[in-house]
Amino acid sequence: MPKLLAGLALTLLLGGCASGIKPVDPIDALMRRYSGDVPGASLLVLKDGKPIVRRSYGLANLEDGDKATPATNYRLASVSKQFTATAILLLAESGRLKLDDPVRRWLPSLPETTAAVTLRQLLTHTGGLVDYEDLIPPGSTGQVSDNDVLRLLSATPKTYFAPGAAYRYSNSGYVLLGLVVERASGISLPLYLRQHIFQPLHMDHTLLYERGGPEVENRAYGYSEENGGWTRTDQSVTSATRGDGGIYSSIDDLAKWDAALYDDRLLSAASRKLAFSPHVKVTGEPYEASYGYGWRITGDTLWHSGESIGFRNVIVRWPKQRLTVIVLSNRNEPEPYRTALAIAAPYLQ
Repeated sequence: MPKLLAGLALTLLLGGCASGIKPVDPIDALMRRYSGDVPGASLLVLKDGKPIVRRSYGLANLEDGDKATPATNYRLASVSKQFTATAILLLAESGRLKLDDPVRRWLPSLPETTAAVTLRQLLTHTGGLVDYEDLIPPGSTGQVSDNDVLRLLSATPKTYFAPGAAYRYSNSGYVLLGLVVERASGISLPLYLRQHIFQPLHMDHTLLYERGGPEVENRAYGYSEENGGWTRTDQSVTSATRGDGGIYSSIDDLAKWDAALYDDRLLSAASRKLAFSPHVKVTGEPYEASYGYGWRITGDTLWHSGESIGFRNVIVRWPKQRLTVIVLSNRNEPEPYRTALAIAAPYLQ
């Protein structure tokens, strides 16, 4: 009997049977947790530049019952880091800064203990800076801004290790990189990203969100599962920082981003090689990887996850196979990296 049931399940999964039972779509099966009146997700699979899977599941807003769609904009969290890194590379290409500039050249209030830290080291999480999250006073309820992060770090002479000596994932470093973009370009980070990345790529609904600035269209709100129900957990004390995770985007706009990573329409070949090259071995994280500039590198894949209080996202690219899988979700779990790999598997055979 167990073998019979297993065979029936396999038949249904791979295409149904003669009885007329509707076959189970293997991708929908993998995305089942996102379906229904629950915080949802949007999924995109790109092959040779074309969307071969473009689906959404569940709700973007539980209170209003708004369904998730391919145009829904999710908080990217740390997937934003590749855009901050790209801004730094664009400024390097234009001669506004150098990757080996000491960060104190641009942010001189930082302590003397950071004098040897370079922009290149911030890009690869090898600067040794203290995590700003650990410097926030206990009991704080107001959101921390980028300038708050700069003040906290400027008052903290401690570092974790000598610059370049080790890897430690650092939101602090990417917050500072966002501030460097502003100092080097002379305009705000949201405006720089819009003028130099989003508009040229026609990512017309993507933005770096700031409270009081333009609102996010088709916005997904974040939720966490608590006591068997869903609670809105869209913002936290650390949700207002920008360079490390403040961008909102959709799978439709991210398809345009993915396309630009194959050619010179945004970054030169030399800059793309820098971004996609393994500069340091990742340690202290559950997945084996090296780190480029805003990208993890595992085997033939370039990828990055993004996690904040109510969002879990991942983009995984197989450039040699011209395959990309993107999963954006507005919930605290599950972590979608393994799901993305499972979705990709049939297209890699």
